Amino acid sequence: MFSKNYIKILVFICILPFLLNSCTNRGDARKSPPDPKERVKRNIEQGKGFRLMDTVKKGSSRNFEFASSNELWRASLDTIDFMPLASVNYSGGIIITDWYSNNENSNESVKISIRFLTNEIRSDALDIKVFRKICKTTNKCKISETSGDIIKELKIKILKTAKLYEDQKKDKNFKSYKGVKIPEN
Repeated sequence: MFSKNYIKILVFICILPFLLNSCTNRGDARKSPPDPKERVKRNIEQGKGFRLMDTVKKGSSRNFEFASSNELWRASLDTIDFMPLASVNYSGGIIITDWYSNNENSNESVKISIRFLTNEIRSDALDIKVFRKICKTTNKCKISETSGDIIKELKIKILKTAKLYEDQKKDKNFKSYKGVKIPEN
């Protein structure tokens, strides 16, 4: 029924994990953390261990930056930090503010949408839309998309701030980006 070679291969495959595992020096068990997650974390930090079936889904990449390390993202949030945020999705690459109005004209509100097209700091990396809502009464409001100077000013401010953050990231003595004066030009 089974050939002798097939049985030999099957036995070898069953014994192989024990052969590979038996030669390791486990060290002192008293120094090992009792929590399995802590042990896994420590072993990975020490370079011990490997992963099976570690696959990447089609269309995804491993080049992922956290939001705090992306200068363009941080600069955008810092530029519009005075506005309440309605939706922020780093993985989707979009920031949407809530309607904002200052105390001078309560009938007029502004909403900003910033879409990130790339992580690179360049002029075509951002798609900024500004919406204006003018209300004559509580239920009668007109919403329109604006264009012009405010979009250009926002884009310039975000790009300058992102460039400053990028330069600070390259500086090895840099500690924090909070409280940094951004040059106004």
